[in-house]
Amino acid sequence: MTFYLVSAFLYLAAAVIMVPLAKRFGLGSVLGYLMAGIIIGPALGLVGQETNTIQHFAEFGVVMMLFLVGLELEPRALWKMRHKLLGLGGLQVVLTMIAIAGLALAFGLAWQTSLAIGMIFSLSSTAIVLQTLSEKHLTNTEGGRNAFSVLLVQDIAVIPMLALLPLLALAQFTPDSSTLASNGHHTQTLLEMLPPWASALAVLASIILVVVIGHFLARPLFRMVAEAKLRELFVAAALLLVIGIAALMSLVGVSPALGTFLAGVMLANSEFKHELESNIEPFKGLLLGLFFITVGAGINFVVLFENALLVTGLVLAVMIIKGVILLGIAMAFKLKNVGGWLFVLSLAQAGEFGFVLINFSVSQSVLPPDIVQILLLVVAITMFLTPLLFIAYDRIIVPRYQSKSEEAQSDNIEERGKVIIAGIGRYGQIVNRMLTASGVSTVVLDARASQVETVRSVDIKSYFGDATRPEMLHTAGIEEAQMIVIAVDDHHGAIELTQHVKQFHPHVYILARAFDRGHGYQLRAAGADSVVSETFYSALETGSSALKQLGFHPFRVEQKMHAYEHVEEAASDELYEAWKTGSEGERYSSDFRQLFLKLEQAFKTALQRERHEKHLSEDRVWAPPPKRYTDELKDNDQSQ
Repeated sequence: MTFYLVSAFLYLAAAVIMVPLAKRFGLGSVLGYLMAGIIIGPALGLVGQETNTIQHFAEFGVVMMLFLVGLELEPRALWKMRHKLLGLGGLQVVLTMIAIAGLALAFGLAWQTSLAIGMIFSLSSTAIVLQTLSEKHLTNTEGGRNAFSVLLVQDIAVIPMLALLPLLALAQFTPDSSTLASNGHHTQTLLEMLPPWASALAVLASIILVVVIGHFLARPLFRMVAEAKLRELFVAAALLLVIGIAALMSLVGVSPALGTFLAGVMLANSEFKHELESNIEPFKGLLLGLFFITVGAGINFVVLFENALLVTGLVLAVMIIKGVILLGIAMAFKLKNVGGWLFVLSLAQAGEFGFVLINFSVSQSVLPPDIVQILLLVVAITMFLTPLLFIAYDRIIVPRYQSKSEEAQSDNIEERGKVIIAGIGRYGQIVNRMLTASGVSTVVLDARASQVETVRSVDIKSYFGDATRPEMLHTAGIEEAQMIVIAVDDHHGAIELTQHVKQFHPHVYILARAFDRGHGYQLRAAGADSVVSETFYSALETGSSALKQLGFHPFRVEQKMHAYEHVEEAASDELYEAWKTGSEGERYSSDFRQLFLKLEQAFKTALQRERHEKHLSEDRVWAPPPKRYTDELKDNDQSQ
């Protein structure tokens, strides 16, 4: 127990120290994690062989990342990408595999081994590229979208690669059973004893099952769990879905990342999308960070120094070959300037699936044991160099190609709602309708699954999620939003949400719904920019209807309404200041009560005042237009 606690402390301490330093110097979090691994591994020797075991566990962060990526892609959007997927991604994988396999043949390796090496280096790092693109807000740029298309094809290509590698086995590399057991190679799946046609049907059935689970079964499950109103239970359900699908895919020999990606796509249009993102994101972030640390800790500097020239040459060869192929594809598909260079530089490395293919190739007798460490070093070093390529992109490529107008426009690339509406009850629905009908994009959140389901049935797109949770606001796009409308049916939750947004996102305008006067004061004290009482205008309208029914002229009623509103607005600041000066236990002090009584008298005076000769200044908006006003407007329009 003590060993695991000490190991966990070392990994966490290294990450907490190195990642902020790397971010401060503009190196990015990924490079910080890699440097942390090198320090506690090869440099200080604080961690040892357990890094290999931890790396297999941490690779699950890649699986979670693909699930989150799937959540951002609706099936319709995925279908629109089919040309890029087949063109960009297919060409990159095939051409890179052929080129690197040819280089391996030139070194005198068998064609089976050369082809396996070509497969290994044709893949890029989904984890590093997507993490860095997200950090630098480049995901939705032209280069970022095309890089994602290639990464998606690469992840899918792992499946036929794993199926092909056993057919490339060489007898001279076949170890005995005891060696396999000692190395921990237990990669058998449930389908290994089946004939090829049966295995293919089982794989197809598994993929269909994932689609069915994501489309038909997951929503009722999450709806039932949401009704329990236990946050930890929803987290457990989200992990259950991801882990269950990953396990199913592993059992049939399919990439777990592909399975969870498909599940994410099926849930992309679900009302639980943002809640799933906020629950999975912390696990994904921690596991990916741990994975990057293990990559750094796993670099064998002894082998590196002994074969420095060979490893350096292979690293440069792999990155140059991939870069040239990517550049040719970029030119063929008319990706130019900044977008083209981002596409090339982001994909020029090997990836985490390279570790998987190397270990699998060894177990299937495809790779000779004496070159395994060299290949692992090349994969790890190319991944280590990737953040440096992104730094070169930021500091060399962007200043050279991107004009100031392009830079200003890039801030608005991501499609996010201008307004986040927290709460889609009777109040939030009206606000949302007014905004969307006026062409304002919104992101609607509500913590009640039944309410979300109800409003979605009438074509009000909303998502299940507790807006009072900071991670929920992040997934909803609070960083890009201009305004948040707080309409949650939770007195204290609204105050806490207001405080959080004001503290961490001061650029966002806060418009809050108050239950009553006291709640409105609390929201103002918490930092709300504007507070509207949910009962004020409805009660004012009810009073107006009563006066009209009692025989008052509609024009006089409108005057009284406006006078009442004017008096309330004029006295609100004074009442709020008196409320603030009261003690916590006695907000409504004697001074406040005196002001309130004064307000009541002001209401009576304003509403009982006769207007025989002229309208008061505060009623000016209700005065009828002067004579010939309409004719003058027509004359002005004709003259213009």
